[in-house]
Amino acid sequence: MDYYHGPKMESLFEKLKQPRNLEELRLSENFIKDLILKIISGFGTIKTSGINEITGIHWDIMEIILSELEKSGFCAPIGGGFLFSSVQYTITKKGREKVQGMSEENPYIGIAPVSYEQYVEVMESQMKDRFPIKIPPEVIEDTFHDVVGVGYAKECMIESCTIGKGIFVYGPPGTGKTFIVSKMPHLLPPLIIPKYIEFGGRVIQLYDSDFHKKCSEQPQDPRWVKIHAPFVLTGAELSLNKLETNYNPNKGVYETSPIIKANGGILLIDDLGRQRDDHEIILNRLIVPMENKKDVIYVRGIPVIVHSHFIPAFSTNLDISIMDEAHLRRAPLHIFLKNPELDDVVEVFKRNLKYVGEDYEEDVLERFKKVYDSVNNGGEGLEPSFAHARDVAQITQAVRITQDKDIVDVPVLEESLNKHVLIVLQRMNIDIAEIANRTRTFRVETSSVSDAYNVLSKCNPIRISSESNAVIVDLEDNKTPVEIAEYLKEKNVPVDRIDVVAESDKELRRTILEHRY
Repeated sequence: MDYYHGPKMESLFEKLKQPRNLEELRLSENFIKDLILKIISGFGTIKTSGINEITGIHWDIMEIILSELEKSGFCAPIGGGFLFSSVQYTITKKGREKVQGMSEENPYIGIAPVSYEQYVEVMESQMKDRFPIKIPPEVIEDTFHDVVGVGYAKECMIESCTIGKGIFVYGPPGTGKTFIVSKMPHLLPPLIIPKYIEFGGRVIQLYDSDFHKKCSEQPQDPRWVKIHAPFVLTGAELSLNKLETNYNPNKGVYETSPIIKANGGILLIDDLGRQRDDHEIILNRLIVPMENKKDVIYVRGIPVIVHSHFIPAFSTNLDISIMDEAHLRRAPLHIFLKNPELDDVVEVFKRNLKYVGEDYEEDVLERFKKVYDSVNNGGEGLEPSFAHARDVAQITQAVRITQDKDIVDVPVLEESLNKHVLIVLQRMNIDIAEIANRTRTFRVETSSVSDAYNVLSKCNPIRISSESNAVIVDLEDNKTPVEIAEYLKEKNVPVDRIDVVAESDKELRRTILEHRY
């Protein structure tokens, strides 16, 4: 299909044939010599075919480089057949001494990188006029073949991918926010990226197999890889440091951030507002790469511009007001996912039973439906959830196996429902969200009142004030003294003692929980 491999992609494939000489390779001769010599030193003895497999460098270039290294006394052939590909090389004493010095400076061993200039050329040719795009109906159908209901959400995601604009997804837990956003990359065409870039003799890693999935057809030059549009997911673990490109001294590469890995695809910041670092600071860090479609990394203190042409997606269980107007302008499309329709939840339960390979009696589906049907219709009136449907199907499999039954029946389902924690809590009329969001007042004794006040002000407090030796702060998300203390210590704020005032059962009762440090 032209959408996945059209004339523009074919033209790019033609340009990315494997270089046969140093001029076409566009890397310095010294860089290639050092790379090959480090490989020979690392193996002790290695065939030229092994060097070719590691570096992806054409035989013609390798023959010239190895000949010059041999003449300089850095390596020597010690055997092999008539063919150059079977010749074995070993490192000499002189070569080992040279490698020892260069490995401390640049330990990278691997496939030859692409020059920064060529990277810029290829990326700009692909990103130019990438949006708007016309997504073929068959691509849309294939993307959403396993998504039940949520027609409006599908429309918004199609529109987001059509024009390359960000999207904000919010609603109660269990409504499928992360799942549905994960479908968005399938709507986008693939792209070609280099595995590594060379800049100033240093190596920057772009390709990450955790986020970049290879297409079936690949360029002739193995230094490049054609990938499906990436889906980069980060959640509550995201920090400001993880949004930066950091140097890995063991691998000798600059490992790029999620911002750069998401180029050409989707960057999802999941569970927005649950990050340890202030979410507003994280959002502010994203504004420039979202706006300019480029980010800056520093290689030996020198700024290097790289592409960050991603579609931003944000999801949260919290209120939409968690994002201010400046941030919402970067994600102007929005999806509110409310609790799903009853029939849709039953359908998802049915599909998940099929997915895990479970046969079931027909009355199992009717019994499952009654869990969420209204009391007036003879049901239990629980809140329907796609997450419940998935989890109960999996628990049902475990119960069926444990009870040594051949098929899922109603008793198996009943036992499974009794083992699902959120269903049990709902049956007991316990609102877990209400418990989680109760207000707690902390009195933080510290020798640095001003610093503690500034740090805790970034935690979205309901109220905050200070005394001569303490900060008083009201927080809404059920923090513990240990969490508060660890957070302050991370910010280099000393903590002497924390007292907590808790509110429960709609009555304020003071409970002093002493925590000394």
